[in-house]
Amino acid sequence: MIMLFRLIKRIFRYWAPDWYAKLSSLFVALMIINTIAVFEGYWWEETFQVVNAALLLAVAVDIIMPLRLRITKVITQAVLLLLSTITYIQFDKLYGKPESWNEWLDQLWFYAKQLDPYIWFVCVLFIIYLLFSKWVTTRARMIGFVTVNLLSLTIADSFTPIWLWDKVAWIVFLGLIWLVAAHLRRLERSHPRSWQELLEYPLQLLLPVAIVLALLMGVGVLMPTVSPILQDPYTIWKESKGERVNVFLGDKGLNTPAQISTGDTSSGYGRDDTKLGGGFNYDYSPVMTVTTSQRAYWRGETKSFYSGKGWNNDNDERQQLIGAIARDMELPLLDHRRLAETLSVEQTIVMVRKDHYPVLFAASPISSVHWVGKSESSIPNGLVWAANDHELSWSNWTMRDFPAAYSVRSDITVLDAEGLRKTKAERSSQTERYLQLPNELPQRVKQLALDITEGASNDYDRAKLLETYLRDNYVYTNKPDMSKLGGSSKDFVDQFLFELKEGYCDYFSTAMAVMSRSLGLPARWVKGFAPGALPVSEYGPPGMSGGIPDEIDRNPNGEGTYTVRNSDAHSWVEIYFDGYGWIPFEATAGFSFPYTLPAEAAPVMPDLTDIGDSPDTITAAQANNSLMKTGLWISASLLVALVAVWAVIRRKQFVQVWRSFRFRSFSSDERIVWETERLLRKCRRKGLERGEHETLREALLRWSDGGKPLQSDWREVLDGFERAKYSPVKSSNEDADRFVGKVKSIMQQL
Repeated sequence: MIMLFRLIKRIFRYWAPDWYAKLSSLFVALMIINTIAVFEGYWWEETFQVVNAALLLAVAVDIIMPLRLRITKVITQAVLLLLSTITYIQFDKLYGKPESWNEWLDQLWFYAKQLDPYIWFVCVLFIIYLLFSKWVTTRARMIGFVTVNLLSLTIADSFTPIWLWDKVAWIVFLGLIWLVAAHLRRLERSHPRSWQELLEYPLQLLLPVAIVLALLMGVGVLMPTVSPILQDPYTIWKESKGERVNVFLGDKGLNTPAQISTGDTSSGYGRDDTKLGGGFNYDYSPVMTVTTSQRAYWRGETKSFYSGKGWNNDNDERQQLIGAIARDMELPLLDHRRLAETLSVEQTIVMVRKDHYPVLFAASPISSVHWVGKSESSIPNGLVWAANDHELSWSNWTMRDFPAAYSVRSDITVLDAEGLRKTKAERSSQTERYLQLPNELPQRVKQLALDITEGASNDYDRAKLLETYLRDNYVYTNKPDMSKLGGSSKDFVDQFLFELKEGYCDYFSTAMAVMSRSLGLPARWVKGFAPGALPVSEYGPPGMSGGIPDEIDRNPNGEGTYTVRNSDAHSWVEIYFDGYGWIPFEATAGFSFPYTLPAEAAPVMPDLTDIGDSPDTITAAQANNSLMKTGLWISASLLVALVAVWAVIRRKQFVQVWRSFRFRSFSSDERIVWETERLLRKCRRKGLERGEHETLREALLRWSDGGKPLQSDWREVLDGFERAKYSPVKSSNEDADRFVGKVKSIMQQL
């Protein structure tokens, strides 16, 4: 206890000169950290980690370094913010030593662009922290800052599905401590002797305050788990009328490990499939990296039941589930591929996000699992192989987290177009479930499918005609114009084909699946991810290697490590052919499926004419250009903001330098005359008029008679002006400085 007492005394002694300013900076940072919780569900978890670490480092610098070293502190904080951001980011690495300045710059830019968008969040919040730290210098401003934080959290708690009462409790707790600190600061200034006596017994002062605040904090933190003791006024008012507060952004509920995002406002795998439609915004946050020997689509789930509005699982007819999966065990398939040539593809998937997905993603179909999880020699319980649906499900919810990494082998089907034309899309008891259609499906959908395929002589060509028709006649957009819907049809596919005529992958793939089924072709809807993007460095900077054709020559299979983002979430169609199994088709405009072709055939690469304008994915070149432009604009804006902050902090010095420069050729008497004229202009704006033929003496004496508090000040100004204007004795610099101070005092009182 004695050691603790001495430690507290030492801390008080160290903080004594500017303890309140340092404490205020700490409160500002902690309140910002709590308030940004309103972005839960919109920011990535990594963003919160980076921002919180950056703000705490900025506070640590403010506490440790003296206040007088302002520029040094800001520079130190900026360096630490950059280092902390780098620490939390999982960088894609380059191998090989640069051999020229251009290569050094390319490598530097490669790493720098990976800071996006984290670094911009850090910079914006750091500027907010600096501004509020300098602004909350009075009790009123401090209360206003706390109130704004409380309002932000309580409003978000009422109208979003996020529980924020624990954050509200922290803001209240910090605000109360801040009020106590402000009271002690006033005591220090008004009664310094009493303050010194309190410093001799800091423990007796702080202990009762800490106990009371801890009790209040405990009650506040319990609010999310029990019925709230306090509620915001709007909720109280609505409930008093017997009404319920609407939560516009989803249902409020405690998140569970098995909960998967189903929001329809941004791209990603977790979108709800039972009711398709609407639009979305692109989300370019990375989901995983895939190191593979062959470029492919990373397949996820299969959906077989079309309701007219979207897709559901037909779990009742699910066949042959295998739950005890051993390492490198051959996973069986129910579809026969006796006529097909296959190619083995090795993949290692590393998850970047910590979301919980129902399946493991890989090229299809998966043939064996090498390892799952952190250990490269084990496979945990919870993997289930659905042989008919080609799904490797992750059902071990007790582990709470999705595997951080895993490695699998896939035996993908080599596309043999001539062989597929000689066989049929098999119709059997095994594929019957993939011919299901709702009874209410409009006849014009079936008729359009018949018209499109009228000239085809085999099932494969019928499927290709449907695919080509959709790609060529419908427009890709992530935000279709829903006002085009006339309301005459309730079927999702019918609306797309005859009213909207635009949409994204879900529209195209669902339309092809439904039209294929109407022709008797067993089709199923599949969702997962498009291949993603290889690092630009694997082919060299844009323009140095001749572009994509050179890329095809040097890497025809697309081997490498792909970064797969939420914007790469995609859906497509598979149709069953006798002897070949399930063959994928890509109906979405702007996409091309990365088929594996026979050895003598040319490799199929993405359709470059469309892919730049319309797909769910973003190419590496687009990413570079977009990031470069965005980075330049944000960097320029950030630089301007930092200069503005620095100018505000140094405004007094700037004024002093400007006056010194402006009056460098003025004598002391000339400065006094100029300051008098400036005072007269101020008086005129304040309503103190000077008559047209009235002398300065007459005006000042009249003003002094009407304003007794400034009577002596007016006379001092008059004496100083007349001495400088008419006396042969020259004024000194000290005289001029005193006169300037007097004028400034009068102007502040006017």
